[in-house]
Amino acid sequence: MAWYKQWFGEEYLELYAHRDEGEAERHVDFVASLFAGRPPRAALDLACGAGRHTAALRKRGYRALGVDLSLVLLAQPPPLPRVAGDMRCLPFAERAFDWVLNFFTSFGYFESEEENFRVLAEIARVLEPGGRCLLDLMNLDATLAQLKEYELREEEGQRRVEIRRWWDPQQRRVNKRIRLAASDATQPGREARTFLESVRAYTLDEVTMGLRWAGLEVVATYGSFAGEAYGRDSERLILVGRRVH
Repeated sequence: MAWYKQWFGEEYLELYAHRDEGEAERHVDFVASLFAGRPPRAALDLACGAGRHTAALRKRGYRALGVDLSLVLLAQPPPLPRVAGDMRCLPFAERAFDWVLNFFTSFGYFESEEENFRVLAEIARVLEPGGRCLLDLMNLDATLAQLKEYELREEEGQRRVEIRRWWDPQQRRVNKRIRLAASDATQPGREARTFLESVRAYTLDEVTMGLRWAGLEVVATYGSFAGEAYGRDSERLILVGRRVH
């Protein structure tokens, strides 16, 4: 089974609990200032997970909808307009959205370039002509420079988390193997579980090429949600695209 069908469940929510509503609010503040002007007729939170960005968008009065493959994440409170769907074949009509927003490195999950670029084609398909998209990706140079190969976290009376990270230069993927176990004898019934994350890491030129192929032009790039210019040492690689026709 593909890693992304196994990993995005309760354990994922526990490990990334620090990715909270406050962070989502800051991200959406950036988008709102970036796309200032007429509000979108509809906005799509692509790979919405538990819906924190969807909630932040709707809090500002935007008509926002989330889509994700994980039923566990979609079932998380609060109740929001969210549907189950695959990024490679979105369950929406053409030109259904003015904005498509993809946060937290949710692009590059699939094994082949064809599958990953199909996601870009789907973004273009569901956007109105002139509609805009945002891709929030890891910055490959900074990620490799700061790659922590081994990490151990122990939470007293709760769990032990072991993380091993590595870069596969042939497949151009950043991989992470996560082992979760009870931290001591207080949880005798909780078995250790191991999960994998594997994301194709794209350079700016590669994503720009893919967006152009899909019919989207890159109109801006940023290195963080503070609006900093993108560079080799940037925290993130954030691309803003527009559907040409």
